[in-house]
Amino acid sequence: MTADADTRHTKPEADAGIRDEDGRLLASFVEGVAEAIGANDTARVRELAGDLHESDVGDLIETLQADDRPKLIELLGVHFDFTALTEVDQTVRTQLLEELPPETVAEGVRDIDSDDAVYILEDLDEADRAAILAQLPALDRVALTRSLDYPEESAGRRMQTEFVAAPPFWTVGHTIDYLADAEGLPETFYEIFVVDPAHKLLGSVPLDRLLRTRRSTQISDILEEDPRTIRATDDQEDAARVFERYNLVSAAVVDDGGRLVGVLMVDDIVDVIEEEADEDLRALGGVTGDEEISDTVFYTAKSRIPWLLINLCTAVFSASVIGLFEATIEQMVALAVLMPIVASMGGNAGTQTMTVAVRALATRDIGGHNARRLVGRETLVGLANGVILAALIGCAASAWFGNLQLGAIIATAMVVNLVCAGLFGILIPLGLDRLKADPAVASGVFLTTVTDTVGFFSFLGLATWWFGLGLGA
Repeated sequence: MTADADTRHTKPEADAGIRDEDGRLLASFVEGVAEAIGANDTARVRELAGDLHESDVGDLIETLQADDRPKLIELLGVHFDFTALTEVDQTVRTQLLEELPPETVAEGVRDIDSDDAVYILEDLDEADRAAILAQLPALDRVALTRSLDYPEESAGRRMQTEFVAAPPFWTVGHTIDYLADAEGLPETFYEIFVVDPAHKLLGSVPLDRLLRTRRSTQISDILEEDPRTIRATDDQEDAARVFERYNLVSAAVVDDGGRLVGVLMVDDIVDVIEEEADEDLRALGGVTGDEEISDTVFYTAKSRIPWLLINLCTAVFSASVIGLFEATIEQMVALAVLMPIVASMGGNAGTQTMTVAVRALATRDIGGHNARRLVGRETLVGLANGVILAALIGCAASAWFGNLQLGAIIATAMVVNLVCAGLFGILIPLGLDRLKADPAVASGVFLTTVTDTVGFFSFLGLATWWFGLGLGA
């Protein structure tokens, strides 16, 4: 797979007038493109969209009506950069690729980096993917097939197979001359990889070191013998963590035999970090990681209903706790007014702790060395916040209903619930992680159940006990 010269990046004058001050595409610009598409005005479409950056083209594709998207690609012809398809939602990309002829897609992916080509093809059905791959030259087809054979969300899926490798006996001068004359080199690279005849990685030479060394020096004399490497089967999130930890801009990807098979670039890792953060954020709300705003109503409803059903069951359980104190609530209506406050504050406090815990688990900042300390810290934080809030709500409830004892009861329940919120806000994610379940997805439902149940039970239970003894007003 070859990389063309960089003609994708937008000139400043080409960007002018297509976005508003908030960064959204102007409606007038989108309408102009849609009108040109409707009139089959190739010249006008290319004038408006032919020189845009792939990110702008991606936004344009998502904004256009579904019927206009394939027509845009058809009218742009050779001016359409298929890298733009990496900038659109998965649903839009898949639907668009299914409507385009396999020959058109194959021609487009030939001219982009292999990692982008894999990203575009990986979500297609096996038959559609095979039809596109069949149109590619043998070498390109083999390279893409090998990358697609790696597990989903692995480094092998994110790496690009274009890289610069040299034998250790080359001199600096030979290497520089090769870089100046060779065709088909990667569009962007930061280091030269040094390999043996079996293509096993021996080390790497950063470009700045190469250019600062005399031409007669052998590559083997200036290579870094132990560069940071990533296995092709490693999870992409683990690869991103390596980049973050060691401030890398690129890293060699090797197979199980230590042979060089590709390279990961920092721009790929930025995409991975964004994807993983987006997935965790959605999971905290019980939304599947692959849901997009372009998905259909049916698909969206189907993907959300499982956790809503679980939440319904836990809500019924929490409500049953209230039912245990029905007689108490009938005798004192103020309890019905105040009890949601205790449960709500516990839920909010627990969510704060849970969010910190889930994020720390995702970044591997929580382990056996500090888990106990963090559990203790969050419990004490819950106690401190509980005391402060208890004083406020206790005074407010006493003044509201003219009953000091009721204020003391809700204050005590508030402290109990916030301590439990801090404790279980970290214990639930830790427990789910230990059970190999995704804490981001499941923690919220279970934590809400705990804080609601404890909040209702502590408040109503204390009220029943206190006023049931005849000590109340």
